[in-house]
Amino acid sequence: MSEIKTGHPNGLMTLFFSEMWERFCYYGMRTLLTLYLVKSLMKGDAEASLLYGAYTGLVYAAPILGGRMADKYLGYKYAVILGALLMALGEFLILGGDEFFLFAGMGALIVGNGYFKANISTIVGKLYEEDDPRRDSGFTIFYIGINIGALLATTIVAYVGETYGFDKGFGLAGIGMLLGTFIFWSGRKTYAAAEGLEPTEEGKKKVLGPLNMVHAITIGSFALIPMCYILIMQNQILDYILLGLFIYISYSMIMAGKKEDAGADIPKWRDRMIALIIFMVINITFWACFEQAGTSLTLFADRNVDREIMGWLMPASMTQFFNPFFIIVFGSIFSVMWVKLSKIGKNPSIPLKFAFGIIQLALGFLVTQVGFMFVNEAFQVPLLTLFFLYMLHTTGELFLSPIGLSMVTKLSPKNIAGTAMGAWFLSFAIANYVGGKIAALTGGHGDDGVVLTAAEGLDKYLSVFSIIGFVLLGIAAILILLSKRLEKLMHGVN
Repeated sequence: MSEIKTGHPNGLMTLFFSEMWERFCYYGMRTLLTLYLVKSLMKGDAEASLLYGAYTGLVYAAPILGGRMADKYLGYKYAVILGALLMALGEFLILGGDEFFLFAGMGALIVGNGYFKANISTIVGKLYEEDDPRRDSGFTIFYIGINIGALLATTIVAYVGETYGFDKGFGLAGIGMLLGTFIFWSGRKTYAAAEGLEPTEEGKKKVLGPLNMVHAITIGSFALIPMCYILIMQNQILDYILLGLFIYISYSMIMAGKKEDAGADIPKWRDRMIALIIFMVINITFWACFEQAGTSLTLFADRNVDREIMGWLMPASMTQFFNPFFIIVFGSIFSVMWVKLSKIGKNPSIPLKFAFGIIQLALGFLVTQVGFMFVNEAFQVPLLTLFFLYMLHTTGELFLSPIGLSMVTKLSPKNIAGTAMGAWFLSFAIANYVGGKIAALTGGHGDDGVVLTAAEGLDKYLSVFSIIGFVLLGIAAILILLSKRLEKLMHGVN
């Protein structure tokens, strides 16, 4: 396989820019969604947070289906293209301007993301041999692309949406997705060496006249949009759906591991699947708290943060740009750091990396208590509070998220690579849904006709953020104590 000057496979850059524009689309939607629900559709804080949590939860649950369909029928390339077009359609549907078109657009975005997200990450993993030391570095580079897209979305889309109208912001996000689709298709030769790109023999089988399974799945994907619409509206049933999916996928992965171990003296793959499930639980904990960025932290910024900079008032949604900004600043440093630490035998184990990430996330929430020491007469903390909060959250993210993507490709058997990646994104689904429930605890503005004063709102936000911080520190301590046992289950993966 030929390589680019950075020492990585050629296809990495094509996938980098494709994912960048997909994230521009997703974060463009995410950045504006809570404020759109509260300010345009006049939803209360708690209701808006739960709708946001249901949407983002389903976004990350969908890759389970998308990964499985790609593994068994579609192939990774077709799945990514189908997903990209559905996501673009979703953004343009929202331009209808009312609740019906919003939820229909959210449905298309959910289904599309299911196909795109799991499978483009899987293609990245398949560019490298199983024991390639460049893999973690490659995923970190890929992760920088994700965050360049997020940075563009949280600045350009956020500014356009809050200044010129939410519809303009959503439309701009859709155009970005079309650009990402073009890059992925036009650069297909650069990642052609990856396995599993084309439809499988099962996918080519005829099911109805001239229609094969690929055609049937494509048509069925559009039928899933109204189902997602209903699930967003009736989001309380997601409690049972997500729990059931987690139990099912955990059982399926353990069974797949046992099958892979057939005849072996040591249950290596079974143990690795158990380790992956444990990391999924840890991942849920981290991201349920991290994803306050799109809900409680955005509303906190809107009401209780002094966002004025030299006479210019920063839009509240734009404060989310701190996260991708710090990813870009620190991402390359971390990429190089993991390689250098690995060469000298000082690279922390994956469990320790996860623990260090959780500690930094905790400290980020506790920074709000420091900000309270400098509160102004309008009960607003300085903008620097969010600056340092997001800096700590971001460095915590870099200890955990790109490492997690790489970890999944190393822990899972090749024949269920897409399914395992989908399972990993299920943990994000549960995290986002739980995150919506956590955000609802900070609410009160507009719910049941109650409107909190600035002082009451600030007190409620800071109280919840403080509890989150201390609980996370306790979880990190437990993970450090159990790190050696987790390493044993991983059978040499690091």
